[in-house]
Order: sequence, then structure tokens, then C-alpha cells
Amino acid sequence: MSYLSIIILAFALSVDACAVSFSYGLKFKEERLKNALLLSSFTGIFQGLMPVIGYFLTNFVRIYIQPYSNLIVFLIFSYLGFKFIKDANMPQKTKELCIDLKCLFLIGIATSVDAFSAGITLSLCGVLIVKPAILIGLVTFANSNLGFYTGGKLRHLQTKYLEIFAGVLLLLLALKAVIFN
Repeated sequence: MSYLSIIILAFALSVDACAVSFSYGLKFKEERLKNALLLSSFTGIFQGLMPVIGYFLTNFVRIYIQPYSNLIVFLIFSYLGFKFIKDANMPQKTKELCIDLKCLFLIGIATSVDAFSAGITLSLCGVLIVKPAILIGLVTFANSNLGFYTGGKLRHLQTKYLEIFAGVLLLLLALKAVIFN
């Protein structure tokens, strides 16, 4: 998997964190720097750790699934891509936002579940995990900050289109897995 593919993957995975942070940026008017850094740190750390967990868990069963690795990569990226697009078209529920430690952990986990699957994919592609995990974490941190700070300024931008775009990117990576490998 090329560095460009990993950057595209990192961007696509960070869209959920960016969308959540965008919502928080709309709501929180006080302590913006502190809240932005907390939210970005938790999403970035979890987004960087989850692929590592997926990567190492895959190593336990690699011998059994290696012959099907391109198909598995295709299926995972396809699933994630269609999930992003489907979720983008679902009605958004409005609820009160919290930013305490419990909420930050839950946000970190919720926005990084897809990164777990990406770790499986990276393992099956034979990519060493350290650099991609760091890149995914840093891109998520940056996009989360970007989402938070633009939340108040870009109220007219619907995160739906960002999620659809991320889904399309993941579908393109799925096609690349079966066409070019």
C-alpha cells in the first residue's frame, strides 16, 4: 500500500472525528482552546491506537486468511465506504453534548471503530503499522481541530457531504485492492 493510499485512508478515517468536532465547535463557546485540544487529542489517540490493535490481532490468524487478503481488503473497504455513505444520509439526532472524561473516551472509541478494520487491512497488505498509525492519529488530530474551529464559522456546511466524500475514497481504495494487487 502506497503512502498516498495511507494518507487517503487517514483522511477518510478522520472524517467522523472532524464531523463530531464540528458539532462541538458549534455548541461550545467558552474554553474553546481547551475543549478543542481535549477532543482532538482523544480522537487522534484512539484513531492511532485502533489500527494497531486490529493489526496485531490479525497477525494471530494471518496464516488462515492470507490467501484471501485482497478479497478481505476489498470487502472491508467496501463495507466502510458504503457505511459512511449510508450514515451520511441518515437523519441526525440532536442531543446535548458533554466533554467530560467519560464522554471523551466514548467519542474516541466511537470515532475510531472503523480504524480497527483499517488495521486489519494494513496487516493483510503487509504494511508495517507504526508510520500509518502515527499518520492516522496526526491527521485525525488536525482534522478534529479543523472541525472544531470551523464549526462556528461554517454553519451552512453539512457534514453529510464530507462523510459521502470519505465513503467514496474508501470505495476507491477497495477497488484498488482488487484491481492493482
